[in-house]
Amino acid sequence: MQIALMIYDGSAPADSDVPRTGGVPLAPAGFAWPLCGCGGPLQFFAHLPVEDGVLSVFLCQNNPGACAFWDASSSANRVYLFPREELRPVAVPEAGLTLLPATSAIRTHVVTIDPEDACDEEGIEPDAYDLARSGWKWEPEEGFGKQREVLGSLGGSPSYLEDDRLPVCPSCTGTMEFAAHLEEGITRETAMNLGGQLGYVFVCRPCREGAFLTD
Repeated sequence: MQIALMIYDGSAPADSDVPRTGGVPLAPAGFAWPLCGCGGPLQFFAHLPVEDGVLSVFLCQNNPGACAFWDASSSANRVYLFPREELRPVAVPEAGLTLLPATSAIRTHVVTIDPEDACDEEGIEPDAYDLARSGWKWEPEEGFGKQREVLGSLGGSPSYLEDDRLPVCPSCTGTMEFAAHLEEGITRETAMNLGGQLGYVFVCRPCREGAFLTD
């Protein structure tokens, strides 16, 4: 099995059309900055080019813990699947927590895992993303690898997520497809506050609807 890890790749221009966390969102003309149910603007989290467009992820950070950004059905998060054509930087609201302190470029690195080598003594196959992340730049003499450099993954299957938490598309009521994992970030100073949890991005490609949750 293969996992496409998203690896921190230094800083990036805030309005670049490259995989990144932070910076300003790129969207079609007429796009309005999304608002949370609390009335404040959402904070832009990630710009993720994918095969059929760009995933744009927003979360509410105006009052962490009060707005349920971790719930796929909450107004405290928003995921858009934009077409790649004619995207432009969006005007940033003057008030509220709207942008991350830094823009982090992302490169993908495909990790191949041999299921037979990865199974434990009882023959149970471990979670692929967890195994790939924990092994990133791991050396035998070290207790840990460089896990903070891993900003998530693209595609594959959701890590340790129960089926009853898979979001349903509000338009067609079908189960959404998993699109990406998102970690909080490379440093505490520049990270998105996910409450120490892992972010999950889902999409319904026919309806171009998206969803976000944490676990």
